[in-house]
Amino acid sequence: MSRYILLLAVLVCSSVFSVVYAIRERREANAMENSRNQMDAALSAARTEIRTLSSRIDAMTTAAASVPEPPPAPPEHTPTKPSPLQRRHGAAQPVSRARNTEDPRWRRVESQLASHQSQLADQGQRIVQTQDDLRKTGDQLDGRINSTRDELNQSITANRNDVALLQKRGERSVYEFDLTKSKEFQRVGPLSLSLRKADTKHRNYDLSIMVDDKPVQKQHVNLSEPVWISMADLPQPVELVVNQIDKNRVRGYISAPRYKNGDLAGAPAPGSVQAQTLKQR
Repeated sequence: MSRYILLLAVLVCSSVFSVVYAIRERREANAMENSRNQMDAALSAARTEIRTLSSRIDAMTTAAASVPEPPPAPPEHTPTKPSPLQRRHGAAQPVSRARNTEDPRWRRVESQLASHQSQLADQGQRIVQTQDDLRKTGDQLDGRINSTRDELNQSITANRNDVALLQKRGERSVYEFDLTKSKEFQRVGPLSLSLRKADTKHRNYDLSIMVDDKPVQKQHVNLSEPVWISMADLPQPVELVVNQIDKNRVRGYISAPRYKNGDLAGAPAPGSVQAQTLKQR
């Protein structure tokens, strides 16, 4: 029963880790999509402003072209000398002199044209500056997007490799055994076992175990009590459990890591991937 519970716990842990990893990837993808939408909105607003300025420039140009030309100035009248007859009779005729004065409407038109030209020049400079800013902003956004995409791809690749190694680290093999009392050793998985005593009354047993070519004695071990044994070439301890004790006979299983230390070279320690993920966030 303990074996099935252990296997179920391993499967549940793997499923939970997979779900957490999938949620994290989905959040990062949503964040990238939102950033892209914001950039598109900013570019659209800038284009709209450019179109508005162009429309205003066209309207001003049309208004300047439709202004009527000022009327011509009236001709100058030269004074005439009085005739001898007029001087003789002393009848002095008034001399009318036309004054050459400027039309105030022409001054107003010139002022309006100068103002329009100044506004057009300012707006042209603003358009050029806006286009430069948009081009620079677009280049910066493209660079940031490419950099973020590269970092995300590298992170996904590293996380996938770490997940595979962690799955290997958590996988275990189970070996069942059925031992009778004997001084001879029986090979079970990575261990060699020899049953020395089986006490059915007190429900315990004595066992001799060969660990890395060295004998280890386990005495008065209770039924279903796990015995943990560390080995040099395994990343995790080996678990030994006896779940049935008969007269001069015991039955149980050994749970050992499926991969040795050499197979897990470069694998992160348990929990290191989660710590790296939290640090990146």
